[in-house]
Order: sequence, then structure tokens, then C-alpha cells
Amino acid sequence: MAAKQLIDDKTIQNEVIKELKIYKALKVKMENKKEQEEEGIDNLFPVLIKSDQIDRENILKVRQIDRALQNSLDVIEKKIIEAKYLHPTERKDIEIYLSLRLKKDKFYEKKRNAINSLATALGII
Repeated sequence: MAAKQLIDDKTIQNEVIKELKIYKALKVKMENKKEQEEEGIDNLFPVLIKSDQIDRENILKVRQIDRALQNSLDVIEKKIIEAKYLHPTERKDIEIYLSLRLKKDKFYEKKRNAINSLATALGII
């Protein structure tokens, strides 16, 4: 009988948040690279680590997170994730749940569900 590892919600949340922050930077990197290619410029900035394998993995990571955001969350959950973790400026929870006209308890329930759905869709849990 395989032992089932129990993972607390905070660990799951930390991993998903870490991946969303990386995703945000990778998305910008991909847009910048595309723009440079369209302008016929190769490496506008110094490249310290050059690897086609890393580039392929990053492209795949962005695609899979895009898919998870689009397909594994309901509308409110997606708005919460975008506002909290993908918005250019840091936003407080109270600001987000007031703007979405949610009660505090409902907001945290939706946020927890969104984190768990993303973790499942991405294979983190």
C-alpha cells in the first residue's frame, strides 16, 4: 500500500504563486523575443544562458499555464488570480474582493479553489 503524502494548502499555494510569477516574466520574455524577431534583431540584450531546450520548456510552460487559466477556472476565480498574481501592481485581497463585490469568506473560498484547480491542472498536485 502506497503511503499518501499529505500536503498542506499553504505549500500548494506557495508553489502555484511561484509558478505564476515565473509565468508572468516568461510571457513578457516571449513577447519581447517575438518583437525582436519581427524587427530582425538578434539578442538586443546580453544572453548569459543560451539553451534551446530551456526555451522550449519555457514556451511549453507558458502554453500550459495559459490553458490552465482559460480552462480550469470559473470567471470569478480567473479574475481573482489575474488581479492578485498577474496584475502589474500588487493588490490587497480586500481591494480585490470589494471590486468583485464578493464577501470576504466567498472571496477566500474562490481563491483557494482557484489555487487548487491550477495546481491540479498543472500537475503540481
